[in-house]
Amino acid sequence: MEKTVYNSFPLHPECPDVRRLADNPAEALLRAEADIVAAENAAEFDRYRTLENLEEAQQDGRGVTRRTFVAGAAATATALATAQFVTTSASFAATKTGTLIHVFLYGGLDGLSLVAPDNDPVLAKARPDLLLGNDSLALGRGFKLTSAFKPLEKWLGAGQLGFIPAVSDERLSRSHFQAADACNLGGLPNETGGRGWLDGLVDNLGKGTAFRSVGIGSTLPRSLVGNNGAISLNNIGSLRLNGDERFRAATEKAIKGLFTGINHPVEEAVQEGMGALATAQQLAAKPYQPVEGVKYEGVGNAFKQLAQLIKGGANVRVATVGMGGYDTHENQGTSAGGQLHRRLNELASAMAAFFTDLGPQAADVTIMVSSEFGRRVGSNGGGTDHGHGGVVTVLSGKKLAGSLLGTWNGLDKLDSGDVPEYNNMFNVYGSLAQGRFGLTNAEVQKVFPRMKYAPMKLYA
Repeated sequence: MEKTVYNSFPLHPECPDVRRLADNPAEALLRAEADIVAAENAAEFDRYRTLENLEEAQQDGRGVTRRTFVAGAAATATALATAQFVTTSASFAATKTGTLIHVFLYGGLDGLSLVAPDNDPVLAKARPDLLLGNDSLALGRGFKLTSAFKPLEKWLGAGQLGFIPAVSDERLSRSHFQAADACNLGGLPNETGGRGWLDGLVDNLGKGTAFRSVGIGSTLPRSLVGNNGAISLNNIGSLRLNGDERFRAATEKAIKGLFTGINHPVEEAVQEGMGALATAQQLAAKPYQPVEGVKYEGVGNAFKQLAQLIKGGANVRVATVGMGGYDTHENQGTSAGGQLHRRLNELASAMAAFFTDLGPQAADVTIMVSSEFGRRVGSNGGGTDHGHGGVVTVLSGKKLAGSLLGTWNGLDKLDSGDVPEYNNMFNVYGSLAQGRFGLTNAEVQKVFPRMKYAPMKLYA
């Protein structure tokens, strides 16, 4: 029985019929395979030689050499395909809408210096030097909010700013490294396979652009590590090919040609990657101008990059921003002018600038702010030590169910000196994502496979 072999190269230059290559069928197949490999190698050699000649003719002997040009082009394309753009697709139709931004405060935020029950006798006794001041903002259910968050007062009044107290998980230790890792993975490494929870979330959001998962910073956070590919960048202009500016356009053209019509899965990845580079270059072609009156400072510069991407139509679905400086063992400074108060004010000012800059597009954005753990209820004489029962902050274009969300049963019974866990961290994460993207319980359950997901009412 004859068998047709489909390949982009003929089995043999003069004799494509496998049976004519040898009397023994097995030997004939081996010879056919050898001819295929030889034909592929010859074609690739011709392609490289054409590129080399083109480069030398264009540069007239100046710039990169043939060897570095070919090696550099291949290495760049490989990096694009494997590290930045693999598994992406340009189609964005019929996917769940919106953007979820996870802001992670490294160091362990003292949640009771952000929001706290007013006139609480336990706090008055345990931390008299760290109580929220009379300039605090009123929240629901007898709580108050630090005056550092005054830049967000507009959204508080509109029902778009909320806080979930007493958030933790039994798997979190008091180690910065272990707790931050678990928070970003959505569980312990052996439970998650080392895959970030935001990457698992992307599985439910359908196909997207190369910018659907973005980490603002020099390294990709653990929450975005996984199967879907994500981009890590300090600023949009930094997303470009390395090398001399004079040769960048020629190099991009060469890479596109090199990975066109090769009948290999890497072709789509590289072509999508080059498209992302083009988008980034277009956005960075002129200095970004936020709307009048908006000024980005400090951590706000990270939000500025996201504003540029979102307003530029890059279709960001999930993104991360990191901010350090929350390990306040001493000189905590909860009141106005203090160290922690300044950090929280910088964060609030950045989020206010971001939502103002987005304008109507803010309706499709939710920001969730969390930390690896909370801190002890009692003061250590100027600061606080590692604890549990932290606070998750939510700023959303969708109206929330209240300014104080989740369960709160008071501080009468502390957990070894910590705020008890009244709200599980990953139920909070899942509920925020579920409300933002319209996911089912089953879809959220897949993001956190080793726990029983219990949805919370966080949106109105």
